[in-house]
Amino acid sequence: MTLEHGGPDLGAEIRWDFSTNANPMGPMAGAMHALAEADRRTYPEPTYLALRTALSGAGLGPVDRLLPTAGNAEAIRRLTLAAKLAGTTQVWVPGPGYGEYRAAAEVLGLAVRAYGSVAELAAQWQPASGRQLIWLCEPCNPTGEDVSADTWAQLLAWLPTWQAAGHTLAVDRAYAPMRLDGLDPLPSALAQAAWQLWSPNKTMGCTGVRAGLMVAPADAAASQGWPDVAALAPSWVLGSEGVALLQAWVSDSVQGSLRVQRVVWRAWLQEQQRALRERGWQVRESVVPFFLAQPPQGVDVAAMLTGLRQRGIKLRDAASLGLPGWCRLRVMSPAAQAALMDALGALGQMPVAHATSSDSPDAEAA
Repeated sequence: MTLEHGGPDLGAEIRWDFSTNANPMGPMAGAMHALAEADRRTYPEPTYLALRTALSGAGLGPVDRLLPTAGNAEAIRRLTLAAKLAGTTQVWVPGPGYGEYRAAAEVLGLAVRAYGSVAELAAQWQPASGRQLIWLCEPCNPTGEDVSADTWAQLLAWLPTWQAAGHTLAVDRAYAPMRLDGLDPLPSALAQAAWQLWSPNKTMGCTGVRAGLMVAPADAAASQGWPDVAALAPSWVLGSEGVALLQAWVSDSVQGSLRVQRVVWRAWLQEQQRALRERGWQVRESVVPFFLAQPPQGVDVAAMLTGLRQRGIKLRDAASLGLPGWCRLRVMSPAAQAALMDALGALGQMPVAHATSSDSPDAEAA
């Protein structure tokens, strides 16, 4: 099974890549320095104690609850396998949402159900249907939206029932370090009860380095009957580059650079969305430097994406994410934005003031 992702493909070189969710300003200097200094002569220390201690010191959780991963895709596969071995029979995935959740479940023969909102999940959820794994992405990919306060309140209210039934909540936090607005919204009670997945390679502009972290629940009952999730990983699941990237991520210098970069990202986001709106696109608001946008009515999206790709510009077709007719765009520099707008003009999408679409992402996902 081949999943569709953003980034390089079998076509010509991409000059302006709007299709990934990586750092809009490219690789961070602190990350590149750490990678250059990584010691490739030996295996990493196999328990990753120094790394886990550094990550714990940055507030990500107690050392004994931190499990290094080869990025979120590997973590999703491993956590889903652990859930199946513990007796899980059904997996709930957000829709629209990242395809790895569904793929990881289906390859193991687990039933998969999609939900568009927590209210919809509540309406469909059957407590007696066996152990279940519920995925949540915060901020969400591909929408770029926060989980609302009402949603967190609903989840907290259901948590005791879920735990009593042996269900598992997993929160994908790959984009939390890229948040442009607001504070971390995850309630502490859920942070203690849920699995959390972190993968900062996008934040640091180094998607070619596969490195991440799982935070196990604090409540032992949340993993009752589960196998040892750390033991399901291969030895040295992280190479020296991955260790270096994670250590750099929590360093004071990189965190300081990120605070400065977020100011620039926010300005670029606003300008990119404004320019698309002027061309009649419908644009969805976002708290991270990527967002959903729909071309004007009547535009052949597939033909448009092909035309852009031929000009060295790649957008992410959101159909594989559950939103046909929409695109997901990374925020990029003014030069990249100008190239995109020029290409859209060459393809016949000239500025159209105040044009809107009657469709919405929610309607498409339903």
